[in-house]
Amino acid sequence: MTSTYTVLGMTCGHCVAAVSAEVGAVPGVTSAAVDLESGTLTVTSTGPVGRPEIEAAVTEAGYTLS
Repeated sequence: MTSTYTVLGMTCGHCVAAVSAEVGAVPGVTSAAVDLESGTLTVTSTGPVGRPEIEAAVTEAGYTLS
């Protein structure tokens, strides 16, 4: 499954790395690809992963889901 989100507040490569690492650690997530320019987070998972889990991971990294 693939889901796309918008992340607010990212400004650099460190931001991308932090979001990728936190979201990538969510159970079931196999890939977390972040595009800094557009602020897009694309999450690939083995099954359904709820928005609350992704939002919690993004918040833990210090950013906000739109």
